[in-house]
Amino acid sequence: MPLKLGVNIDHVATLRQVRFATMLESPNAEPVLLDLAKEAVNGGADSLTIHLRADRRHIQDHDVTVICESNLVPVNFEMGNTEEILEIAIAHKPAFVCLVPEIREEITTEGGLDVVSQRGPLKETIKRRQGAGIQVSRFIDPDSPQLEVTKELGAEMVELHTGAFANAIDRGHELQRLIDGATLGHQLGLQINAGHGINSSNISDLFQVPYLAEFNIGHHLVSRALTVGLHHAVAEMRELMDAYPG
Repeated sequence: MPLKLGVNIDHVATLRQVRFATMLESPNAEPVLLDLAKEAVNGGADSLTIHLRADRRHIQDHDVTVICESNLVPVNFEMGNTEEILEIAIAHKPAFVCLVPEIREEITTEGGLDVVSQRGPLKETIKRRQGAGIQVSRFIDPDSPQLEVTKELGAEMVELHTGAFANAIDRGHELQRLIDGATLGHQLGLQINAGHGINSSNISDLFQVPYLAEFNIGHHLVSRALTVGLHHAVAEMRELMDAYPG
C-alpha cells in the first residue's frame, strides 16, 4: 500500500493570526485556510491535520467547522486531553483524533504524549471517542512502554514522534529507535504513522523505518510553499514519498 501524506495546515492559520487574531471577521483576513487546504489536496494530500489547542494560538473553532464540513479528504484532529476539546471533536466527528501533549509555554508540540503516566484519564477519553465512531491515535515517542500501553488502552494507530530524529546531529540512534518502535507497534497490531520535523532533506533516511502507513508533515510544506506554492510543495513531497519501499 502506498505511503500516505497527511498535511498539517496549522501554520497557515499561524500566519493569519499574526495579523488578524483580533479581526477574524474582516473580509481581508488571510490566508484563507480552506483555500490552502484545497491547494494541499490538489497537490496530493491524503488527509488534513488541524490542531485545536486550548490556547487557540493558530487553529480556531470556526476553522474546525470549515475544514471538517468541507469533506475534501479525511481530517486528522489533533488535541490535548481536555473535556472542552473532546466535546468539539465529538460534535464534528473527524475521521481521526490524535492525542498530543500541550504545554502553554511551548512554541509548538515538542515530545510525545506520556500515555504511561496518563493511562487513567486517557482510557475514558478514548472510549468516548470510539463510541462516537472516531478512530483514535496517540502522538508518542517510539519507546516500548508507550507503545504497549497505547495498545492496552485500545487505540487503533499511533503517530511516532520523529522530532528527536529530525533535530539530531547524528541521527543513527534516533533512527534505530524509530525502526524498533515501528516494528513493535506493527507486532501489536497498530497502524504506524510518523511525524514532526520531516522535510525533503531527511525523509529518505526514514524510509528505513518499516511498516509506515502515513507521514504527517506541516511546517516544512508551509515553508516551502512560500517559494513554490502549497500545491507544488505537496506534490514534490508526494513524489519523494513514492520511493518508500514499504
